[in-house]
Amino acid sequence: MARLMFAEYGVGIDLDDIKPWARDPALLEINPAATVPILIQDTDPPVVGTMAVIHAIEDRYAPTAVAGLFPSQPAARNEMWRLLEWVLVKLNDEVTRYILEEKIVKRDQRGAVPEPGVLRVAKANLGEHLHYFNWLFATRSWVAGDSMTLADFALAAHLSSLDYLGDVLWDTSPETRQWYARIKSRPAFRTLLNDRIGGMPAAAGYADLDF
Repeated sequence: MARLMFAEYGVGIDLDDIKPWARDPALLEINPAATVPILIQDTDPPVVGTMAVIHAIEDRYAPTAVAGLFPSQPAARNEMWRLLEWVLVKLNDEVTRYILEEKIVKRDQRGAVPEPGVLRVAKANLGEHLHYFNWLFATRSWVAGDSMTLADFALAAHLSSLDYLGDVLWDTSPETRQWYARIKSRPAFRTLLNDRIGGMPAAAGYADLDF
């Protein structure tokens, strides 16, 4: 999500490829919780954690002449925060973290293999989440309303990870698919579509704008 914000605002960044679950001492020195993202810039102290980083990006780089990714109106901003929390907490805790742990993290753990039961439950939960977002997109253009906000980037980032692994059933989610096709076509999204995991090719259609 932070990468999408930087790309949307036209800010170039350098990325470090970090596996938080490896608990690298250099990472622990900056953040004992061993979590990302971490924003390191010039001589400023590191900005640690998702909420702190997105606020720092918005404060430093959001254009002043036009609206940024945080709505200016209180009601719209409240809806953005509601759905951002839905994605970062509810969707992540019920779907994304389990699928990534089983399919990616366990690749670095000797003798570990994905548990089909965990994946089955996570995919069932994903179906329920997509039902809700289909309902939302039937009545609005973007996740939180009529304008694109940070909530759109959050949901798109999660779905991109799941889509890379082939776990999103787009045929049963037409409304969400239509929204994803629009946000997937934005120049900022190329920062994600060009990524690849070593030894794990992307699912068919992952990088296609017409999928």
